[in-house]
Amino acid sequence: MALEEQRLIFKHIDAPGYTRDIDCYLKHGGYEQLKKAVTMKPEDICAEVTASGVRGRGGAGFPAGVKWKFLDRKSGKPIYLICNADESEPGTFKDRQIIHKDPHQLIEGMLCSAFAIQAKLAFIYIRGEFFEGYRILEEAIEEARAKNLLGDNILGSGYSCDIIVHRGAGAYICGEETGLIESLEGNRANPRIKPPYFPAALGLYQCPTIVNNVETLCDVKHIIELGGEAFSKIGTPGNTGTRIWCVSGHVQKPGYYEFPCAALTLGQLINDVCGGLKPGRKLKAVIPGGSSSKILRADERFKGKLKDGTEFDWGIEDIPMDFDSLAAVGSMSGSGGVIIMDDSTDMVEALANINYFYAHESCGQCTPCREGVPWMRKVTARMCAGEAREEDADLLNGIADQIAGRTICAFGEAAAWPVQSFIAKFKDEFVEKAKEQASRRKEGKPAATETTLI
Repeated sequence: MALEEQRLIFKHIDAPGYTRDIDCYLKHGGYEQLKKAVTMKPEDICAEVTASGVRGRGGAGFPAGVKWKFLDRKSGKPIYLICNADESEPGTFKDRQIIHKDPHQLIEGMLCSAFAIQAKLAFIYIRGEFFEGYRILEEAIEEARAKNLLGDNILGSGYSCDIIVHRGAGAYICGEETGLIESLEGNRANPRIKPPYFPAALGLYQCPTIVNNVETLCDVKHIIELGGEAFSKIGTPGNTGTRIWCVSGHVQKPGYYEFPCAALTLGQLINDVCGGLKPGRKLKAVIPGGSSSKILRADERFKGKLKDGTEFDWGIEDIPMDFDSLAAVGSMSGSGGVIIMDDSTDMVEALANINYFYAHESCGQCTPCREGVPWMRKVTARMCAGEAREEDADLLNGIADQIAGRTICAFGEAAAWPVQSFIAKFKDEFVEKAKEQASRRKEGKPAATETTLI
């Protein structure tokens, strides 16, 4: 029997008769938390967010309340709030569902957050390809403004705030907060060096800035409704609230699902929620948090200790779906994009597609990325074209080792981690492919498979 979701952010999404217009949103209790927020002290809202323990849902999993505490409130400069709606991590498709189906929830969450940090201007940075999402947000903003829920003197509270929707140019690097800020300022999206350019101190226009993900900002609305302590009881300590998992790949029912953090295991997500693998197939591997997270092999066992000292001995299907458990087994929950691979997957071809993506998306600012990531793409492309060599696995791993930890932003790790983990977990497949292709070349036969990367 399938596990039942416990929806918080997706409570009304996909419900019969629910529409994205403001009248429907108001009918279902919309903007009640904004009305409550503007009667509270901003510092009290910040305290509730901190007490909730909510961690960023965009990838890094950094506690939102702690990030807000870093804000330089004494600089005398304007404070800005930015919603990161770029959602460019392959395997991730949750934020656009919120935008398309419940945009006012995001706007309300943003306004509550903006009031808490006393920002008078907020931005939604949306991926350029999401034109329909951009149109929907613009329409929703105008609806909110018409009802005095946005703009000057919101609800007669004396607080004013506006939201501007900015379309990016469709670059993965704009998901990195300082690259996003550079792009928003009209520059090439080259990430900034931290320190000194921590956005909470030197962000947009060199002013204090908070950048949060779509899902994270929606959580703020629910934190105000429930209270920080009550919200912290959803999930487990250190992994509070609900989490939206985007499941794709070789399962019967791919899609987006919302559960409390740690409420289900990876095996339950695959088998009970997503209906299991396709007929006749066996699980081979899982990428649990978007394409940049390290791959997990289906037949390995994971042993170690969690942060609280609890020892674990798990098979892949036993892993609880939360931030700390996935980190403890050597990967991460990242953006919540769970990619399932069955035994029909060619791991060399899978890595080649990932390498193709990251080589295309590198901003080119740092030499290790600019030179190393395209090099990895060329190696795996050559392997897929029938020219694999036995030393290619070690070559790929060596290149990745010279990228990770040697770049201004985390893009280096995003590109290197898949290579490092694929080689660590499936090196035998890379070597076997090379031997097979060498044998075919020796016999004058064409490559067994030729892959066109897209």
